[in-house]
Amino acid sequence: MVLSCLTMDDKITIIEGPPPIFELIRDGWALGLTETSLLFVMAVTRLRTFNGAELVERCHRAWRKRSAIHLHYRNELGMEEKVPIMAARSLETDEGQILFLWVRRRTTIIDNPLDQERSNDA
Repeated sequence: MVLSCLTMDDKITIIEGPPPIFELIRDGWALGLTETSLLFVMAVTRLRTFNGAELVERCHRAWRKRSAIHLHYRNELGMEEKVPIMAARSLETDEGQILFLWVRRRTTIIDNPLDQERSNDA
């Protein structure tokens, strides 16, 4: 998966590779980012990139202006989707740069069928 640094400052776009994998967050500091009158869940995704620091800076510029910034990608069906980015971090690893994006998703989107089974058992 490779990320693009396009001229638009209000988005980060995945230009090649499979759709991102979102891991639901159930505890920790990130849950405070979902405090709103609507029901959302927080998820994190890890993406390979060549310009992680620049992409994190793009997020910071948007947030300083009190603007939203979104992750744009194609889902498994090839349809375009976007989710708001709530936090970002870049990390240099032996395999290259990894961009961590914490995003807010609607509660109706369930990535993991086991999560659905657990909620039905409760």
